[in-house]
Amino acid sequence: MHTLDRITIDPSVCLGQPTIRGMRITVSVVLKMFASGKSVDDVLNAYPELEREDVHQAMQYAAWVVSDQIQQIPA
Repeated sequence: MHTLDRITIDPSVCLGQPTIRGMRITVSVVLKMFASGKSVDDVLNAYPELEREDVHQAMQYAAWVVSDQIQQIPA
């Protein structure tokens, strides 16, 4: 995996949630847009200060976070 150099965690920004390049755009906001059916282009249009690589790293970060989680999925 490439370095996630665009994902930052700073306790003084967005209560320490993972953000993109220290901006007040959280990884979770980007992921929620995808979950609601938005595309990468939709995200970039909604947040013009983001770059395509920012969005890709948000997805990579989410995949990395959940890959170490062992969960029971309800039946």
